[in-house]
Amino acid sequence: MLSTRQLFGTDGIRGLANKAPITPEMMLQVAMAVAAKFCDKNHRHTAIIGKDTRLSGYMIETSLTAGFVAMGMDVSLLGPIPTPSVAMLTRSMRADLGVMISASHNLFEDNGVKFFGPDGYKLSDATEFEIEAILNKGQYDVALPHDIGKVRRLDDAGGRYVEFVKSTLPRQLRLDGIKIVIDCANGAAYKVAPQILWELGATLIHIGTQPDGTNINAGCGATSPKLMAETVVKSKAHLGISLDGDADRLIMADEKGTIVSGDHLMAILAKSMHEQGLLTHNTVVATQMSNLGFERFLKGRGINLIRTDVGDRYVIEAMQQHGYTLGGEQSGHLILSDYSSTGDGLLSALQILRIFIERQKPFSELATVFSSVPQLLRNVRVSERELLNQTTIVNAIEVAKQKLETNQGRLLVRFSGTEPLLRLMGEADDLAALTKIIDDLEQVIVKAS
Repeated sequence: MLSTRQLFGTDGIRGLANKAPITPEMMLQVAMAVAAKFCDKNHRHTAIIGKDTRLSGYMIETSLTAGFVAMGMDVSLLGPIPTPSVAMLTRSMRADLGVMISASHNLFEDNGVKFFGPDGYKLSDATEFEIEAILNKGQYDVALPHDIGKVRRLDDAGGRYVEFVKSTLPRQLRLDGIKIVIDCANGAAYKVAPQILWELGATLIHIGTQPDGTNINAGCGATSPKLMAETVVKSKAHLGISLDGDADRLIMADEKGTIVSGDHLMAILAKSMHEQGLLTHNTVVATQMSNLGFERFLKGRGINLIRTDVGDRYVIEAMQQHGYTLGGEQSGHLILSDYSSTGDGLLSALQILRIFIERQKPFSELATVFSSVPQLLRNVRVSERELLNQTTIVNAIEVAKQKLETNQGRLLVRFSGTEPLLRLMGEADDLAALTKIIDDLEQVIVKAS
C-alpha cells in the first residue's frame, strides 16, 4: 500500500488518470477507508460527490460511489460543480463527507480527489494519516445487505450554489452596464459562473464554456489567462474573470489587458476590508510565495502579514486557528472566511466587483495597488530530499539568502509536493543582482545532484 505522503499531497489525492493511485480499484478502497473513518453507525450517513468536466470523472465517481454505499453511506451526486460549492453544500446539507473529483488546474489527463469534513473544511493531515492507516489495514466492516447505501442525483445543486454566491452581495447591488469576459477553463463552473453574472445584470463574453471532457484548462483558465486578457481588450470589456478547472482560483484582467494576480486581488480586498473595519486583527494570511511588494503594501497601511507553507489548506488552517477573515495565494486561491471555508473564485470575483462598482474607477486604477518586486522561480530536478543536507548546498543556500537580504530581498527553497523538484524562489528590487544570485545557487545544486 501507499504511504500518506505518497497518497495525499497538499490538496488531496492526485495523479494520472487510470494509473495508480487514480485507478478504479484504488478509488474503491479509498472510499471504503474514508467511510470507515466517518461512519459511526449511530445514524444514516451521507456523502456528497461533485466533479469537474474531465472524462475520467465518470470512472472515479462510480468507484467512489460503490465504496461508500458498500460501507452503508448514502450518496448524493452533484454532477459538474465548483469545488467551493461542495464545501458549502457539505455544511448546508448536513452531510458527513464532501468529495470533489478534480485535478484543479492540471490538464485533463490528470485527476484527483479532495475530501471535506462535515464542517466544510478540507481534511487535516492527522485525519489523512488515520485514513491511510485504515487503508493499509485493508479490513472493512462492510454494511449488511439491508444497510447498503442508496444513491440519488441532486438536480438543484448548481442552483443552490448560485443563490448562495449571489447572496454575498448587498441586495441592491447590480452589474448592469458592466461588460465582463468570463473564462471558465472548460471546467466545473462552465454553467454556474455565466449564470451568476448574467442574473446580476452583466453583459458577458464567454471563454471556456464548452467542455468536451478533454479541453479543461487547455489554453484557457486561471493558469493561462492570456486569452482572457486579450479578449477584454478586443471586446472593450470593463474587466475579465478567469477561473481554473474546479473554480477555486481567480485571476483577473483590467480593461487594458493587464493580468491581475492573486496578490493584487488580495490587496484590493485587504484595503477595502481594512477601511470598513472588517479585517480581523488587521491581518492577512498568505503563503511564502506571495510577493514582497504585497507585504510592503500591507505594512505601509498597518496591516500584518502572516506567511504559511505553500498550499491553500495551510492558509485556511492559520485563518481557522486565529479567526482571520482574509487569506490567499498568489496563484489566485482567495479565502474570505466570513462566507466560505475554502477558496472560491466566483465569490471572490463578486467581492472585487462590489468594490469596483463602489469606487467607480477603471479597474486598472483599482488594481494598481502596489508594484511587484522582481521575482524569479526555478525548478531543479533532484533525486532525493536528503540533497539539502549536503554541506555544499547548505552553505550555498545560506550565502544566497544573505546576499538577497543585503539587497532587501528574500529566498525560499522548498521541495515540490507533487514532483521530484526543488523549487527556488528569490525576490529583490535589483533584478540583475537577483538573477546572478539565483543562477549561482542553481548551478551548485545541479552539480551536487
